[in-house]
Amino acid sequence: MKLEALHIGQKVRHPQYGVGVVKSIAEHSAEVRFDDAHRTVDPDRSGMTPAESTASISELQMPLEQLLNATIESVLDRLGYESPNSVIEQLGARWHKGKLVLHPADPTLQTKEVPLEVFFHKLVGIRNQLRVLEQKINSHANLTDGEKVELQQYITRAYGSLTTFNLLFKTKEDQFSSKGE
Repeated sequence: MKLEALHIGQKVRHPQYGVGVVKSIAEHSAEVRFDDAHRTVDPDRSGMTPAESTASISELQMPLEQLLNATIESVLDRLGYESPNSVIEQLGARWHKGKLVLHPADPTLQTKEVPLEVFFHKLVGIRNQLRVLEQKINSHANLTDGEKVELQQYITRAYGSLTTFNLLFKTKEDQFSSKGE
């Protein structure tokens, strides 16, 4: 392993001493803390290798921060994550700062109040997870068309059950549809 490839805090694997963490780097050696002791080693001659995955990007034509932001955004999109602010934007204006109040039949029990923004965020999360489930079913290689249709019917019924909450949405295209999505 080249000395230039090391950085402080990096986990490395030494053939004799096992896994350690780089604590400091000198001109021709590195101080590494192994389980048994701190040792000074020459990375070029010791047979030391990285103990964790590494990546190398050459000829990068964009700032690293921009690359990382684009990568993170892509991962979040793929996971179906929505920013809480974008979710609240879907909430109809008349419901902003409203609350959902649950009164138990027994008057001795406490009433539960939930801000509508919190409830709405959870509702949109359910919708997004149903959409992901629907996509996974439709693209599943091992399911027959009949099985896909059967599973799709459960999703359609779930959407139908959630149409009660459509009045909370600002626009019709964000609402639940009893026909599925």
